[in-house]
Formats: sequence, C-alpha cells, structure tokens
Amino acid sequence: MMLSLVIFGTLIFLIGFTRFPLGLAMLVTGAAGISVLHPRGISAALAVSEQQVMNLAFNYQFSVLPLFILMGVFIVRAGMANDLFTMAKRWMGHLPGGVGVATIVACGGFAAMCASSAAAAATMAKIAIPELEKAKYNPGFAAGSVAAGGTMGILIPPSGALIIYGLLTETSVGELFVAGIIPGLLQVLVYVVVMILVARFLPHWAPKGPSYTMAERVQSIGPIWGVVVLFLLIMVGLSRGWFTATEAGGIGAGGAFLFVVIRRKLTWEVFTSSLIETARISTMIFIVAAGAMVLNQFINLSGISGRAIEFIQSLNMAPMMVVLMLVLFYLMLGCLMDGFAMIFLTVPIIAPIIAGLGYDLVWWAIVTVVVVEISMITPPVGLNVFVLRAMLPKVPVMQIFKGVTPFIISDFLRVALILTFPALALWLPAFVK
Repeated sequence: MMLSLVIFGTLIFLIGFTRFPLGLAMLVTGAAGISVLHPRGISAALAVSEQQVMNLAFNYQFSVLPLFILMGVFIVRAGMANDLFTMAKRWMGHLPGGVGVATIVACGGFAAMCASSAAAAATMAKIAIPELEKAKYNPGFAAGSVAAGGTMGILIPPSGALIIYGLLTETSVGELFVAGIIPGLLQVLVYVVVMILVARFLPHWAPKGPSYTMAERVQSIGPIWGVVVLFLLIMVGLSRGWFTATEAGGIGAGGAFLFVVIRRKLTWEVFTSSLIETARISTMIFIVAAGAMVLNQFINLSGISGRAIEFIQSLNMAPMMVVLMLVLFYLMLGCLMDGFAMIFLTVPIIAPIIAGLGYDLVWWAIVTVVVVEISMITPPVGLNVFVLRAMLPKVPVMQIFKGVTPFIISDFLRVALILTFPALALWLPAFVK
C-alpha cells in the first residue's frame, strides 16, 4: 500500500508541479508501479504498456471522439457558431441581460457540436465577447459568463469527458450521451436564470439588450436549421437505438462537412487544416488515455480499489454520506488539478467504490462531469478562466473569477439536484436499455 501511495504521490507531483505532460506522466508512473509489483519486472511493464496502447488504438468506442471533434471543427469552419449566437441574440436580446442570455444559450448550442470545454469557451469568446463589450457588460462578468458557458462542452453530448469515462469504466458511450441530455438542458436553464437575476439586481453588470422584430427573429433561424436537425437526429437516433455512438459520430462529421460544402466555405486549406486540428486534439487525448489505461492496470495489480472499498465499508457510513465525501474530494481536487486529469486519475479507483455501494455508474458519470465542470471555473486552476484570460489580457484574472462566482453557486445547486433526483440522469437512458 505504501508503494502505491508513493507512486501516486510522484504522479501528482509530476502533474501539479512540473511541466511533464499528463499522458506521459501517467504512462511512466503506471509502468514503474507495474515493474515493481510484477514478478517479471520491467519486461512485464513494457508488455502491459504495449498491450494497453494497442487495445486503445483498436477500441471501436474510442473512434467516436475524433469524429465528434471533426464535427465541431467543420461547424466552426462553416461559420455556424456565429449564426447560432446571432439567432440566440435576436430571440432573447430583449430579456434582462439579453446578450448574456444569448451567450449562454449559444454556448449550450455549440456544446452540442463540440466535445471540448476549452474549445467551446475559446470559440464563443471570439464571437460573444465583442457583443458583450458593445452592450457595456462588466468585463469580468462578460468573460465569466463565457467561461461558465463553455463548461457545457463536456456535459452536453457529444462529450469528450463522457467518452473517456465510458472507456475507463467499460460503460456504453451511447447510454452516457443520452444520460447527459437532461442535465445539460438543466445547466442551460439554471445559467439563464442566473444571468437574468444578475441583470435584475446588478444592472450595471448586465444591461438590457436590444429588441428585434419578429421578421428578424424568424430570419435568423434559416442559417442554423440544418445543424439543429443534425443534432436532433443524432440524439433521437442514440436514444431510440437506431445507431451506435460511433455511427452517430460519423453522421455528425459527415453532416458538418456537407454544411461547409453547401455554404461554399470549402477550400483545400480549410479541409486540410480541419483534419490537422482534429488529429492534433485526438492525438493529445489518445496519449493521455493510453497513459490512463496503463495506470489503471497498476491500480488493478496493486489492489488499491479493493482496499479502498474495504476501508469505506469498515467506517459503517451511509452510502449517500460516502458519495457526499467523494463529491467534496472532487471539489477540493478541482482547485489543484485540471478536469481531464481528475477524470483519468480518479475514475479507475472511485468507480468501483460507487458500484460497490450499489449506485448506477451512468448516474455517477454525470455527477463526476458536473463536478469537473465546476473545477474548470474555480480558482486557482480554472482552465476555462485562463482560456478567457489569454484571450482578454486587459481583464485581470481575479475579475474573471469574480464574474464567474454566480455560476459556481448555481452549480452547487445542480449537483444537489442530481444527487437528490438520480432520475434526472437515468430516466432517458432507461429507454436505451
């Protein structure tokens, strides 16, 4: 047990206090642990590492990730992210904090086309921040709303985080996607309410937006109807079992490519740059996932999960109390570590504990992703906050953290709702089984 703690301590040090890449850190520490514990030593570690990398490379479920990433890239290249924001602004601009509400809705819509939170935040920042500045929003709150809205990229399907969770726990990715629909819509609704309340009580932070005629509103629907139909086709198809998650990814990428062609945005440069960007992001995630798989083998060999379950059972605590402690652990860890690193490091250990307590791993996937979302906007790490800070160098980082605070408070309410009412995550997947 002491050796396992030393290995994990080394891993956390490499990730948290050095520039050592996450995937390589997990691969090296996992292989080191296996070489110490296994009778065959280094040869066993190399064999296990090679096997895990090859298994991941030929994993049918993993192929869904680059397909959905390519879908998001093509959507951006087609200019549909801009059209989505325009539509949201014309329909909701008249509300209190109307441009901010449009930003949240557009972030939710773009999250349905993009598997990455940071990518969603960066893309929407380019589109929404100039409009928020024009409407004289508080700079910190404007940046905070985009940072918070961007977190929806890892919850609303297609979700890179849910794909990775499915790989680590051998859970159906299609079922996880369907489970994320209602919690994702709940997040959009809660964030919209937050924006309206801030506009009511702090009007200097979020002034009222412009109004548009019904003709202008209807006109704004035209450019985005295709992507709405594509998203509905994917979600309905998954929920009804018409096709698998990988097939849905192929349909999404193919449909997004057609949008680029129809809008006459396709050039050789656009096509090649889209493939290169998709390959770059997918390769980065593949390396991290491969490292996580090797680390997972070390965890299984060391028996950490079994000992953790035995220890928790010896405490004679109510299962829900254990769940609350794990949520608190995630919230504390999120202040020190990137969200994806949290998923890769903790899921192989914590998922067996949750299953041992009798809880559904699909439900726990949603709880985990929601808590990871919070970590992406909380200090001192707050990946999405620093994405916005890089794009808005004149806005102090603490001002962005202040602007994102109302959304963090609402996130705690969402966690409480999902813990109290598991049906929010499990009702739709029941139709897939």
